Amino acid sequence: MTLTRPASLTDEFLESLVARVPSTGGGTWKLTEVYTGEVLVELPQSTPGDIEAAFATAREAQAEWSQWSVRKRLAVFKRAHTLFVDNAETTTDLIQAESGKNRRMAMEETCDPPMVMSHYLKRAPKLLAPTRRGGPVPLMSSSTEIRQPKGVVGIIAPWNFPFATGISDAIPALMAGNGIVLKPDNKTALSPLYGVSLLEQAGLPKGLFQVVCGEGPDVGPTLIDQANYVMFTGSTATGRMIGERAGRNLIDCCLELGGKNPMVVLDDAVVDDVVTGALFGVFGNTGQICMHIERIYLPDALYDEFRTKFVAAAEGLRLGASYDFEPELGSLISVDHRDRVASHVEDAVAKGATVVTGGRARPDLGPAFFEPTVLEGVTKDMLAGSCETFGPVVALHRYRTVDEAVELANDTDYGLNASVWGTDLKAAEEVARRIESGNVNINDALAAAYASKGTPSGGVKQSGVGARHGDQGLLKYTDVQNLAVLKKPVLGPKPGQDYAEYAKQMLTGLKVMRRTRIR
Repeated sequence: MTLTRPASLTDEFLESLVARVPSTGGGTWKLTEVYTGEVLVELPQSTPGDIEAAFATAREAQAEWSQWSVRKRLAVFKRAHTLFVDNAETTTDLIQAESGKNRRMAMEETCDPPMVMSHYLKRAPKLLAPTRRGGPVPLMSSSTEIRQPKGVVGIIAPWNFPFATGISDAIPALMAGNGIVLKPDNKTALSPLYGVSLLEQAGLPKGLFQVVCGEGPDVGPTLIDQANYVMFTGSTATGRMIGERAGRNLIDCCLELGGKNPMVVLDDAVVDDVVTGALFGVFGNTGQICMHIERIYLPDALYDEFRTKFVAAAEGLRLGASYDFEPELGSLISVDHRDRVASHVEDAVAKGATVVTGGRARPDLGPAFFEPTVLEGVTKDMLAGSCETFGPVVALHRYRTVDEAVELANDTDYGLNASVWGTDLKAAEEVARRIESGNVNINDALAAAYASKGTPSGGVKQSGVGARHGDQGLLKYTDVQNLAVLKKPVLGPKPGQDYAEYAKQMLTGLKVMRRTRIR
């Protein structure tokens, strides 16, 4: 198809971005415009030696960066916030070109790093300040909790939100004094490379934030082996391998993995509100959101009304390849992923499910487009009933009692996100607390939880380990140093003192400490 690219995406601009990728082996990967399948740029591929060199460069820069005061480091991000907002249009163009998402989703993705900066600019000074605590002997001792950077953090970012995860996950790590080596997905390396250039314009030292590129099996092991900490967003299968390798290296990691996210609609919910919320929760980013809804559970009394209105709304969504705000849905990331999504629908139909609407690829719109799809009769023996589809596909289910709805929502190995809808907020919250999920939204599908930067966001069960956002989202990138001070050597018995007498004094002291709450 013919499509005019934004004026910002010149060959010179794209070449300047990929020139940042270390590559001595000469290999390249054809990074395409998803809407058309045309090659945008040849992306250099990094060898294991290139990755080792990138870590060495980042480590050298980090040694100096870690000695900057917190205030001086945060000043970089105050300037970066302005640059990210002022250049949001160019970032949006890059995100659309490399991922195929519609412009609304691309623009909203550009907002995530500034939101993260804003939050941690306020919280980081307190979180990173030394905290003095009591010691074992009142008045004679103290201990201080000192937060030290891990060193160089390896970040492996996914293709569905390359800018938000690639840059936002790095921000608190950098504020804490770490260096970064980022491996974006080959398909979506341009926007994070641009983000690094903006950070350097804001004063981030050159070399501190490295970007390496390559297929996961080729570059992942070296990255993990070189890192002091790993942040990964992606599939559960890959996350398990990363966790195992990190464990062998005795380094920590944070893993945000897959989901099979449910929406539970209570009988007092306003159907029109639920339809609007479900449209975004199911079809936002063409269903390629880790926290998007793939299962909707409805009471018998609301099922038919919701089904009618939701299907009509889904059929009315505007699909298209365009660099303006007209399309409501964009493309899937690739033809391979389109085929994977289609295989889930085909498997469901072969095993007895019904396609209420959609279910087809749309090559007339672009190579990887797929219609918004609503299924009924999906069961757990189907791929669409048990595995993460990660596309614009949802299954509708009836339930009779709230207990049944909760049981169905929890009947999965995943636990990343869930949604509960109802006008009685207390009752809705009681249901939400029963759902086994790291994030639960009431009267919203996913954005309320993810946008709450002050609260940790992560998965349970097979959906991950650790969290981003909140205090935990920064402190995870630090090691704790316990600096203990004893004014005089008063611990232990005095020379020549009878130990039985000392033990009696020690036990008496413990009783006094408990009564007086001295710790």
